[in-house]
Amino acid sequence: QVQLVESGGGLVQAGGSLRLSCAASGRTFSTYVMGWFRQAPGKERECVASISWGGRSTYYTDSVKGRFTVSRDNAKNMVYLQMNNLRPEDTAVYYCAASGVPGTSVRTRGSDYNSWGQGTQVTVSS
Repeated sequence: QVQLVESGGGLVQAGGSLRLSCAASGRTFSTYVMGWFRQAPGKERECVASISWGGRSTYYTDSVKGRFTVSRDNAKNMVYLQMNNLRPEDTAVYYCAASGVPGTSVRTRGSDYNSWGQGTQVTVSS
């Protein structure tokens, strides 16, 4: 199982940007499909983005398309989420996740991920 640690969250004004980072250790990072999830108060956990093991395929939920970009650097065991034009509704705890399900396709179901970081808080003020 891979261990994940998120960083880069914070408080920003609407329209601002943040770059979240996820550092992986413990196993071969390049074999994992990676995802970013978020959970806001009173709402269920939502898959924001996912990236295939080679980084050639990505997924974004409709609400963040055109604003967020997921990327990975397997040589550094890192995955990133660049968030631009942030909105108050983006406020949530953001989690990095690694999938242990065989295959290389992007995945959006939380049940397909078996390793999770502890989360980093993103707060967007109006």
